[in-house]
Amino acid sequence: MPTFLTGLKPTGDLTLGNYIGAITPLIERQNNDDNKIFLFVADLHALTIYQDPKELRKRIRNFIAMYIACGIDPGKVTIYIQSENEYIPAITWLLECTTQYGEASRMIQFKEKSLQNKNFSVGLLTYPVLMTTDILFCDAHFVPVGIDQKQHVELARIIAHRFNTKYGKTFILPEAIINETGMKITDLKEPTKKMSKSDINPTGVISLFDDMNTIRKKISKAATDSDSKIKYDLKNKPGISNLINIAVFMSGKKIDEIENLFANKSYAEFKNFVADQVVNKLEPIQKKYYQLLNNQELDKILDKGIFETKQIAKTKFELMKQKMGLER
Repeated sequence: MPTFLTGLKPTGDLTLGNYIGAITPLIERQNNDDNKIFLFVADLHALTIYQDPKELRKRIRNFIAMYIACGIDPGKVTIYIQSENEYIPAITWLLECTTQYGEASRMIQFKEKSLQNKNFSVGLLTYPVLMTTDILFCDAHFVPVGIDQKQHVELARIIAHRFNTKYGKTFILPEAIINETGMKITDLKEPTKKMSKSDINPTGVISLFDDMNTIRKKISKAATDSDSKIKYDLKNKPGISNLINIAVFMSGKKIDEIENLFANKSYAEFKNFVADQVVNKLEPIQKKYYQLLNNQELDKILDKGIFETKQIAKTKFELMKQKMGLER
């Protein structure tokens, strides 16, 4: 049975890009009974930079409620909070002792973020090893990620292979699935960069928690160009191309259908259409989200998920200890 793992870090609100690029493909995969799927909130990963404890706690629950409101079925997907599984940090230490410093320090994200802030935490360096634990403890075959995380999955594969070579077969070698769809959804204000939940400028980001009027305002103010043609051209018309991508996903229409539909219409009319499609999709999701948020059923789902993943992680941890000579 192929196993898939997806985790999202609660460092900002879930965005339209997350919905299109990460959550929707997961919904499609859950409908295949041959797939085993794990979905988690990567709250330990969030701690590489300071997080306000109250905000972090709130955001973790928001994420879980929004996953389910979007269509994730807890009967088909194991949903859990990373920090509730104490075996994950324990496995991470064993894997850190199997990882070379040069491998961790060569990670592109570490290089970029350590240059931005010289007072970075050790957690920023070892972050990819924690991600390796997330992947390996549950024997994930496939890890859907953006291109910026591909290198981390490759490192997980290297670490797994090294551990297997030293201590005997213990881990499956995972593969990254590059999320091409999500990469197409970019910032509304700066359409050459991706729409990020960690962006300090919220005007270019559609949050799944934005009210409908805010969504309409953000789309109406989205960057376009001096031309008046509604045509898909990523190089010369990145703003309009981004809006077309959003319209395609939300409406189910093809690019050429969108272009033909708005061949003789204004940017304002097109933006209204895009906003209508987004609102029509997100309004019922938000309604369900607010119904779930303070529902005890959410806690039952999380209890079930952490019980299952703790058993899996404990078994893997005990196997690693035995192979590494850490038994009495």
